[in-house]
Amino acid sequence: MKRKTAFLISILLALVVVASIWYGRHHGLLPAAAGKEAVLYDRLFGTLIGIAFGLFLIVQGVLIYSLIKFRRKPGDTADAAPMHENLSLELVWTAVPTVLVMWVAIYSFDVYTEMRGTGALMMAHQHHHAPVMVADASGTSPLFSPDATTEVAEPLALEVQAMQFAWIFNYPGDVASAELHVPTGRRIRLNFAAMDVLHAFWVPELRLKQDTIPGTPTHLEFTPQKTGEYSVVCAELCGSYHGGMRATMVIQTPEEYQAWLTEQQELAQAYDGSMIAGRLEPSLDAGQIRQLQSRFMASGGHLNHSHS
Repeated sequence: MKRKTAFLISILLALVVVASIWYGRHHGLLPAAAGKEAVLYDRLFGTLIGIAFGLFLIVQGVLIYSLIKFRRKPGDTADAAPMHENLSLELVWTAVPTVLVMWVAIYSFDVYTEMRGTGALMMAHQHHHAPVMVADASGTSPLFSPDATTEVAEPLALEVQAMQFAWIFNYPGDVASAELHVPTGRRIRLNFAAMDVLHAFWVPELRLKQDTIPGTPTHLEFTPQKTGEYSVVCAELCGSYHGGMRATMVIQTPEEYQAWLTEQQELAQAYDGSMIAGRLEPSLDAGQIRQLQSRFMASGGHLNHSHS
């Protein structure tokens, strides 16, 4: 009888494992990944949601079984047999969650480090002039390696101004646009400057989010992979029209991106206005910022007449 019960439990656990793995890979809860870093996040999320789904099935299965097996029967008023302790069970339900939580913590930190790239470590290097360790998101080399032996490709750096209630993306050649255009296959570095209050740059398909803080430069690095148009959302309550602070990120092939940038640079050179929005200085006073905001919104987000 015990052997039959053990066999049945083994079959049920095997089914739970299969169901958990399947759900972890086919949950459909996230939008399509558009960046290299998003793939790392999706693997972690799929693993965690699979584990959670398996635990849910086990807990609910035990609960339903207990409700049926040990339900009160008509005329039964006696107490159940007392149970003082079960050392084996207590060890299992203490050891398994402990190991699982530690593994999840290490795995999560690994993914976080790879997704964020060298940002925090490079900041420490700039301040302390110590050898920097860089993260490799490709998975083909150790997680950390000295910069003396690791070549890091120079990212495409773009300046981003966040203000109520718009994003301004600045490109070489005095090009300012309300759309973020980036090429596939190249690491992008966005340098943020908040012109008024806290904002947060978020593209769900990148699985990355970065606060913009007045007076404190911040940055975000990512590598686009999938062409298309994606929404840029402000994820930090920034005022009355916070919900309308949106922009579009356009991921293009390198050839399409270069053609777009060349066109915008030619338009910027031909623009004979007295002000280009490409370089906002933090020293602007509130009145100047409000004036710039009005011009930017009234022009549909194209102060340099760019066709974003």
